[in-house]
Amino acid sequence: MSRRLISTGSTFEQAIGYSRAVVDGRWVFVSGTTGFDYNAMTISDDVVVQCDRCFQNIQRALADAKCRLTDVVRVTYILPDRDDFPRTWPVLQRYLGDIRPAATMIVAGLSDPRMKIEIQVTAHRQKRVKTGKEEK
Repeated sequence: MSRRLISTGSTFEQAIGYSRAVVDGRWVFVSGTTGFDYNAMTISDDVVVQCDRCFQNIQRALADAKCRLTDVVRVTYILPDRDDFPRTWPVLQRYLGDIRPAATMIVAGLSDPRMKIEIQVTAHRQKRVKTGKEEK
């Protein structure tokens, strides 16, 4: 299997020189993803809204890689303010509560002061069985 690059068309990807995700065999590596709405290039000032947007962006990248959140095996959360982390827990629970990947939370500055959270995931695509029109 060959390596495939996935892009959202974000100006960040072009300016910095990275891909939103890289598919290598059955592995999918999604870059650190922030709460930007890449279509409008806007970002909320609320960490909870940003966290939800991160997962929307991640899900889009995973879908482009023929993957799902249920394939996520590792997640890394990066926040400039550790006190914001508990506020994101309901969002994290909604997206990953049943999946329960290995996780790490890091407190570090992000490249833009408007960014309150960045999330990176690694997924391993599962073999899926096609049954008629749907996949299991």
